[in-house]
Amino acid sequence: MDWNDSVFSPPESSDPYGYVGWSYDIDTAMLEDAYRHGVFPWPEGEKEILWFSPPERGGVETGKFHIPHGTERELKKKKWHLEIDTVFDQVIDECAASFRPGQPGTWITSAMRRGYKEFHRAGWAHSFETFDEENNLVGGLYGVLVGAVFCGESMFFKESGASKFALANMFSVLRDSGVEFVDTQMITPTLAMFGAVEISRSDYWKKLCSLRDRDIKIKNT
Repeated sequence: MDWNDSVFSPPESSDPYGYVGWSYDIDTAMLEDAYRHGVFPWPEGEKEILWFSPPERGGVETGKFHIPHGTERELKKKKWHLEIDTVFDQVIDECAASFRPGQPGTWITSAMRRGYKEFHRAGWAHSFETFDEENNLVGGLYGVLVGAVFCGESMFFKESGASKFALANMFSVLRDSGVEFVDTQMITPTLAMFGAVEISRSDYWKKLCSLRDRDIKIKNT
């Protein structure tokens, strides 16, 4: 791996978790550097932001994404619609506020929210949003587009199935836009159901290097 142009430590010298650095704050330059090198932030409370390039992570090729028939039938019954990048700030705030079983609090700290909102305004971070018939935001997710790779960050829902609706439609939009791979970081039961598998750091790096300089624009719905 060529890490001469990065502020982060090469992952080959990292600990077993892939720790490559830390910072007190987070900005667009750091985030661009991180995502172009397969690194993502994970805060330690409100004080420090740790950065990781894990030995393995979850991911799925957009061409291999699939929706289980039962889930597809259930989602088609919903009178929801998808929007892209219309309320990014609200989506990340909702993700930060969402209760997650087994977690004492949110990892999406105030510094993270501030940094990703700036990253969105710079054109890197995007949100996929589920709205109901009354145009209320009921679910969604956000992530980062690096060439033909989309790095998913977090999801939330206020109505059952609303985050799955955003996720399923996101994959269709990304595939049609020319995105080839979605980095899911971890593999949750929902992501596994849609086709996410584990990928090694070396394989991810090869994929990222071959796709990160593509000129991809997300096609709006």
